[in-house]
Amino acid sequence: MEGLATASKAEPIEFAQILRVHPLHSCMQFTPPQKRFVTWSLIAALLLVLLWLLGPVLTPFVVGAVLAYALTPLVDWLDDVGRGRIPRLLAVVVVELLFIIAMLAILLLMVPIVAKELPLLREQLPLLLEAVNTTLKPWLAQWGIRFTLNVASIKSFAMTHLSGNVEDIVGSLLASLKLGGSVAFSLIGNAILIPVVLFYLLMDWDRLIGQLRDLIPPRLRGATDSFMAEADSVLGQYLRGQLLVMVILAVFYSVGLALFGLDLALPIGVFTGLAIFVPYLGFGVGLALATLAGLLEFSADSGLGYTVIMVAVVYGAGQLVESIYLTPRLVGERIGLHPLAVIFALLAFGQVLGFVGVLVALPVSAVLLVAIRRIKEGYLASRLYQG
Repeated sequence: MEGLATASKAEPIEFAQILRVHPLHSCMQFTPPQKRFVTWSLIAALLLVLLWLLGPVLTPFVVGAVLAYALTPLVDWLDDVGRGRIPRLLAVVVVELLFIIAMLAILLLMVPIVAKELPLLREQLPLLLEAVNTTLKPWLAQWGIRFTLNVASIKSFAMTHLSGNVEDIVGSLLASLKLGGSVAFSLIGNAILIPVVLFYLLMDWDRLIGQLRDLIPPRLRGATDSFMAEADSVLGQYLRGQLLVMVILAVFYSVGLALFGLDLALPIGVFTGLAIFVPYLGFGVGLALATLAGLLEFSADSGLGYTVIMVAVVYGAGQLVESIYLTPRLVGERIGLHPLAVIFALLAFGQVLGFVGVLVALPVSAVLLVAIRRIKEGYLASRLYQG
């Protein structure tokens, strides 16, 4: 009986001990690194949700921040040249005015293209349609495909919508913007807000960066400063190299199209070179403009073949020079974004931020690439990978 009593008294003690050392119980206890990881993951998730919800509102601020990052070195350079005698306010105003003038000049490149192409389009469209119908119909007939363009109806539609001058077309465009009031309001609002945001960011950029750095825990500032220095180096290399590539290609396309005798060689070439900043989209728009201009200008003289040769030679050579020599040399292989990664970044950022997302996709991807490299290095050095 005493043995049974002793066993019954010892049994609860052994069960309690089992509870204290049970694996399920120990798994519920998080280590300090795990707690920090979960906390930072929740903060990052909340920030991502907030960015997704406020995407349309954040557009002018994101664009302003990107422009401020690119233009702040120029403002600082003016401060250094003036040796303190030039107020920062004056330096910011000068830099921002120069930037606005440059953007307006790029937009005005489209004016001579539109003014020149519309009359030619009215004159040459019927001839182009007849040539396409004459060429494609017998070729498709060999494959058993019946194809006939209704040239009369297409000509009537085009003459109705292209009979006015540039002022009439601009007026109809403004009228359509009035109907889509939200689109017009968004465009006008961003056109006003972006320069205002850019002004204040240029004035207080260093102070804002310092305040953001103060929010980082002291124990993490060393790693954060190292990451930001590497990201700044990659972004600086990207922006400087991309600017040189744009200038060189603008000269190349302008000279190449001029050698083929295209009247609009200068505006189309400069626009194509500068639009390269938006990968694929800029090249595609420039290619379409050059093809349309060539068809309208050379259709009466040399026909479709001359235009195809011109576009193939100039734009094919330009694409080869850019991809094989200019981008690796000037932008550098340090960024190292795969073409598939570039396409994915453009689609992803475009989905979240619209056209603005397309503009900032590659610079932001360059920073993300630095973060991915750091994560990869940590993973390869971890016990999880090394077993």
